[in-house]
Amino acid sequence: MSLLIKNGRIVDPIKGTDEILDLLVEYGKITEISKNIRKKSNSEILDASNLVVCPGFIDMHVHFREPGQEYKEDIQSGTSSAVAGGFTAVACMANTEPVNDSSSITEKILNKTREVGSCKVYPIGAVSVGLKGEKISELSDQHFAGAIAFSDDGYPIKDSFLMRSALEYSKMLGVTILDHAEDVSLSEGKVMHEGTVSTTLGLSANPDASEDICVYRDLRLAELTGGKLHILHVSSKGAVDLIRNAKKKDVKVTCEVTPHHFSLTDEKIRGFNSSFKMAPPLRDEKHRIALIEGLKDGTIDVIASDHAPHDQADLEVEFDRVPFGVVGLETAVSLALDRLVHEGVLTLSEMVSKFTLGPSNAIGIPCHGIEEGSVADLTILDLEKKYTVIPDNFKSRAKNTPFEGWELKGCPVATIVDGKIEMQNIK
Repeated sequence: MSLLIKNGRIVDPIKGTDEILDLLVEYGKITEISKNIRKKSNSEILDASNLVVCPGFIDMHVHFREPGQEYKEDIQSGTSSAVAGGFTAVACMANTEPVNDSSSITEKILNKTREVGSCKVYPIGAVSVGLKGEKISELSDQHFAGAIAFSDDGYPIKDSFLMRSALEYSKMLGVTILDHAEDVSLSEGKVMHEGTVSTTLGLSANPDASEDICVYRDLRLAELTGGKLHILHVSSKGAVDLIRNAKKKDVKVTCEVTPHHFSLTDEKIRGFNSSFKMAPPLRDEKHRIALIEGLKDGTIDVIASDHAPHDQADLEVEFDRVPFGVVGLETAVSLALDRLVHEGVLTLSEMVSKFTLGPSNAIGIPCHGIEEGSVADLTILDLEKKYTVIPDNFKSRAKNTPFEGWELKGCPVATIVDGKIEMQNIK
């Protein structure tokens, strides 16, 4: 009934806190914050000495395959993977089978989460019926059933009039439209980034212009309509520059980057390892550096995993037939700590904000600061602990990661949802 967290360094960008304090959690809420809180008779004690206590992390871009492809990932395995990775909440995309383009599917996802979920799940509804990009779905019905935002990811919204209509509806409903930005006339059927490596390997290639063109269109339509836009998994320098300039003009836009895009380049494709095939593709070093700069200057608001589980049998085919996407829930936070915080790209507070305030501002997932009376959704980090990525240890059903064998410095060691410890690995 009661959890006492002792001696943790509380880092909360929401409240501006960075201080060593105790936290008392009772009935799912934080009831006291101070130094040297005395143990109550029924309190479980969690010693957070030399650890960092943060507001619960949010991954606003995951693909759970339920309903329809539960053999790849279901809500139970997906949320287990989420809490293992330090996340107290996730937002799941609509490309299920059947597509989440109706209130009934939204309700089914929420009901299943209540039954078996280890963390909070927020459905994202489809913009178009069946993700076909032809007819707008019943956005208001989905929203009132619990869909918090709308996206056709992993397809772009090709039709500009449909995108305009979606943004106009989003303004009325107070929600965000999330777009997978690419011009399919340039990218369809292409397996990697267009550049020196693709030329050397002789592989069909997707130019960065494909992303830039679609981002430009989306930004102009957001400016025209006043709707709220979020660009998913930004990967190109041009897209970062366009978004930076749009923000200066007060266009209502946010964007995200994945750990694989800020950590890797297309050089990894030289070995034809399917774990490095994703959409948008890994680009060259110029683009990776632009993503790092976008994180540093605040152009990029969010770090999200784009967790995309696949069955092993689907991956054991020729490279050009391998499905796009990698899993990321259990490596995202460690990669951010190792590659961004420890390398001096972001302060710890800035990194925490990309997993908390950023996604909350982008799509409205509740983000509770660490204060008395707030919901006890908490992520606890060990900044010094070394973590080796071993896919066989993942809680996810899928193992398709590009980071197998990497040793990372820093990782989540506890995840607390509504005051309940859902993951703990403190030694």
